[in-house]
Amino acid sequence: MARVRLVPGTGNLSVNGKSAADYFHREVLVMELSAPMVETQTRESYDVVAICHGGGKRGQAGAVCLGIARALSLANPELRAALRRTGFLTRDPRAKERKKYGQPGARKRFQFSKR
Repeated sequence: MARVRLVPGTGNLSVNGKSAADYFHREVLVMELSAPMVETQTRESYDVVAICHGGGKRGQAGAVCLGIARALSLANPELRAALRRTGFLTRDPRAKERKKYGQPGARKRFQFSKR
């Protein structure tokens, strides 16, 4: 889960009180979360302040990316079409599958014994 705030500024990305590069440690993830701003040419127009928790770093980067895209579409409704076309406003629908009764997990079965 991520909460994202866009503030008019110079393009600083801050996640949980650290810079995005220090928090995610991988350039690919930093590029992923700044992609909506690069697509709409607003990279140097806003500072991003994000608070996220839960999941892994990859999931958090995706959540921040979605939050940035939603915030940009609220700040400037003309950008919504470009963000929608490139898929930044679409949430990843995958979720953890529930555990079934009579089994040790969602898909795992107890060991079969013939005798």
